[in-house]
Order: sequence, then structure tokens, then C-alpha cells
Amino acid sequence: MDFSLTDDQLYLRKAVRELCSDFPEEYWNKADQDRRYPQEFVDAMTKAGYLSILIPEEYGGGGASLTDAAIILEEINRNGGSGLPAHAQMYTMGTILRHGSAEQKARYLPEIATGKLRLQSFAITEPDAGSDTSRITTRAVRDGDHYVINGAKMWTSRVHQTDLMLLLTRTTPRDQVERKTDGISTFLVDLREAGDTIEVQPIKTMVPHETNALFINDLRVPVENLIGEEGKGFRYILSGMNAERVLVSSEVLGDGYWLVKKAAEYASTREVFGRLIGSNQAIQFPIAQAYAQLEAASLMRYKAAALFEAGEQPGLEANAAKMLASQAAWDAANAAMTTYGGYGVADEYGIHRKFREARFQLIAPISNNLVLSYIGVHGLGMPRSY
Repeated sequence: MDFSLTDDQLYLRKAVRELCSDFPEEYWNKADQDRRYPQEFVDAMTKAGYLSILIPEEYGGGGASLTDAAIILEEINRNGGSGLPAHAQMYTMGTILRHGSAEQKARYLPEIATGKLRLQSFAITEPDAGSDTSRITTRAVRDGDHYVINGAKMWTSRVHQTDLMLLLTRTTPRDQVERKTDGISTFLVDLREAGDTIEVQPIKTMVPHETNALFINDLRVPVENLIGEEGKGFRYILSGMNAERVLVSSEVLGDGYWLVKKAAEYASTREVFGRLIGSNQAIQFPIAQAYAQLEAASLMRYKAAALFEAGEQPGLEANAAKMLASQAAWDAANAAMTTYGGYGVADEYGIHRKFREARFQLIAPISNNLVLSYIGVHGLGMPRSY
């Protein structure tokens, strides 16, 4: 496999960098301090067409590859920004694209491509289910030409910045299905019509990541908003998770490269006890180690993207890329914090902002322990640990 970027991809990276120059580190530091959603940045990304790059041209999107999308998100984070507030607009629509009806694709994808419709949320996780999606209890019951939905969701992001939301529910209770992942269905919910049937409670976190708890009471969703077949929703979300892993890995890699660059620059100019601190192996070696790890993780990310583009489902590679990227970025964050010393916790430099983001990615969107379990079982054939 040749992972060299094409001329078009190099130009894409340059164009994203230029857009990011309008949103310097001061912008992101201020948004972090104010816990404010970076709406101006998301609007600029939408206007430039970057958030619709994975939508086929026939629906008004860019028709680009997963690698192209990965380049965009990595470059945002390489420049001190964050793709997190907007990345779901890139890939959440994939559930409609891959599993929706022709009518659903024609109705929603063109308006998602233009940004007129925002699809930024996917409600999966529940308070008592966590990563064991088969144990969700939010229930959808057929009532004529609607489903009536009741339940609760946790960690549902960007609810206040979206028009549409994908919602995973049980249409058949777990104790009535042969396989525990059967009986789960995916719905497209128009939040503009939901009214007070969905109560949204914001959750404050250590990163500027707008996320919420949802309490759903007698939400009525038209039958035509069911994605694909009833009871097969779990398979539909799995088909998109590999793409999500590749894109999240790219953001994390961008963070890591930003941290390494900042640490190396500071270590090369900061003088203590009559010598540059970068000449001390205790400073230099951890930065170099993190950089080597980032380069290796980047190759795994590109391999996963190439396999996905070839029509395969690279579960092992995509999950490994996420784990390796998050570990490398965390090492870069610690190296940067050590290099900056006391200045690392000062708002002015932004190091602690990226430090927190790097720690967050060790457990999100999936814990690295679950990645190791996946590799052990599906890659090495060992017995399940749970």
C-alpha cells in the first residue's frame, strides 16, 4: 500500500490550513474557557463544503474518500483547533447513505450536504448499558403509522446544534430475541418536531464537548423514519463505526502532532541553567518517542482507510488505529506538559486544553480496553473476557 498523499490531497490539506488560520489558538482557548460551542468555525467548515465531503456528488456532496475526510480532520487539530464539534456532520449521515431507502436519501442527503439540515447527533448509549449496546432498554412500539418511543440516553452530543438525530432503540425486548443484538432498530428523529417529548439535560465535561442526557417520553416517530429493516439497527451502526474510528483517529493524531510541535519548539528556545532544555535527554527523548508513535499510528490509520475504501470492514485496523493514536497523543501531551512546566497549566499556551482532550480520547468514543478485547478475540482468536 502506498500512503503518500496525492497532489489533490496536499492541496486539500493546504486549503483546510488556510481556513484554520482564521481561527487561531486564541479563538479555541477562549471557546474552551467560556465553554462555548465554536459555531463560527462550524459555519465556515459547512460553507467550504468540508462537512459534506463524504456525501456522493449525486446528492450534492463532495463524493470524496474516507482518506480525504481524515486529512481534513487531522489538519484542523494539527493547527490547534478541534474537529470534534463538527465531525458528526461528516459521518453520521452514512447510516442513511448505506441503509436508508431511496426516498430517505433523496429527501435528506441533499439538504444535509448544503448544511440546511444538520445531522450531528446519534443517541446510542444509555445510563445502565454503557458500551454493552445490546442491553439498551429505550423502547419503540408500533402504533399505526408511528412508533411511540420511551427511554433515556446518555452522552448524546450536539443536540442543541442539530435538526435531526439518529436514535437507537429496542423494538423487540432482549429476552425475546435469539441473538442479543437482534431486535434493535434505528430511527431518524426530527428534533424540530419533538417538542417536549424529549427532555435535554446538559452534561458539563472537562473538554468543550456539548453533550447531554436525554429523557424520552412518548416520542412519536413516523414509520417512514425507520432506517432499513426493523430489528437490524445494531448491524447498521456497526457498519459505520469503522469509518468513525478512522476519523476520530485522525483528529487525535492532529492533536498529537500539535503537541509534539509545540513541545519541540519550546524546548529549542527555552533556556534554563545556561542551556536549552531540549538538549536534556529527559525532555528530548519523550518528545521524540511520541513523534515516532504518532507516525506509526498514522500508518495504521491510513491502512484502515484504504481497506474501508476497498469495500472491506477493517474492524481490527480501525480500532487499533484509534488505540495507537490516542496512546501516542497522550504520550505527546505528557511530554508537552513536562516541557512547558508551570506554563503548561496557563491558559495562554493552550497546552492544558489539548492535554485534557488527549486524556479524553483514551476512553472515547470507545475505551482502549474494549479495543484490546476486540483484538484479542477477533484478531487472535482468544476467548472473550466478558
